[in-house]
Amino acid sequence: MNADRLLQGEITDHLIVRRSGQTGEIIFNDPAHHNAMTQDMWRGLSRALAAFEADDSIRSLVLSGAGERAFISGANISQFDQLRSRDADVQAYEEITESAQMALYHFPKPTLAKINGYCLGGGMGVALCCDVRISADSGVFGIPAGRLGLGYRLSAMNSLVRAVGSATALDLFLSARRFDADEAHAAGLVQHVVPAAQLDDFVGKYVEQINANAPMTLRLGKEMIRALDRVPADIDQAAMALRVRECYQSDDYKEGKAAFKEKRKPIFQGR
Repeated sequence: MNADRLLQGEITDHLIVRRSGQTGEIIFNDPAHHNAMTQDMWRGLSRALAAFEADDSIRSLVLSGAGERAFISGANISQFDQLRSRDADVQAYEEITESAQMALYHFPKPTLAKINGYCLGGGMGVALCCDVRISADSGVFGIPAGRLGLGYRLSAMNSLVRAVGSATALDLFLSARRFDADEAHAAGLVQHVVPAAQLDDFVGKYVEQINANAPMTLRLGKEMIRALDRVPADIDQAAMALRVRECYQSDDYKEGKAAFKEKRKPIFQGR
């Protein structure tokens, strides 16, 4: 089936938005940088979601990464000095990122993350906001925040804990290690793992099943499940956001950025 390109010229070319029958597609399109997310990509994601939500002909949404090496490898670290150094810039960046991910989490129609290759950091955050995560056996997962000294938002942590439980979330977050698709499946991070050569076909058939179901029933069921998953009201979310910004003001964050650029192991001092 032919796909119609949408929003071309209105958002960054590093995001491909298209419609194929009753399914919308959002493709993170910067394979040279393993589809690492820029601020413009986060803004474009919000625009694309709004367009698909308003289109009654769309019954499902698939998110994927261009090329064969990555879904999303995290945030584009080349923008960190410009956009994630000063407190005001960090706060603005976090608001844009949070807005996009929450728009995806609350998107009323079924969403699927089609994962191949790297799914790291912010890529994990995006995938965990989707209803169903289907990975090729080439999937590589991890949350490297601890290696960079940056803060990890409460909403993203909540998504991780919901998917894998607090014990496994601690294991994955504290170690900052990478793990493969089979371990991700065993932990509950992804629901299906298929050979890379079969990924497109598997997702296509899965989406056909969704599109054949009653849209109002699916929307209500999703709304109920999301309501049951909400963060408890007694968590001080403002305080958590402040702690995130404190990480970005730390010497360890500066060291993490420098070490990444210099391709060396960071030396953190805890301040």
